[in-house]
Amino acid sequence: MASMIELRDTLALQGRMEAQQLSHVLHTPQPMIEAMLLRLEAMGKAKRVTDDVSDCLSGSCKSCPEGKACVREWWVLQS
Repeated sequence: MASMIELRDTLALQGRMEAQQLSHVLHTPQPMIEAMLLRLEAMGKAKRVTDDVSDCLSGSCKSCPEGKACVREWWVLQS
């Protein structure tokens, strides 16, 4: 199980990652990673970045039945 310091260090080395990627790399359950990321966000150490849906090539994101499931959420360290 990873600590918040390991999570922060991994984000620092990789630049930006999704919670699922962090979970895989750190061998920690994704709900735990998401809780730690939310805590880092509350402390002002990390921030959530989402892809702009206007960049969708097919234009189908606006009418996506999954509710914009194709929008990816990345985490980066706050500078």
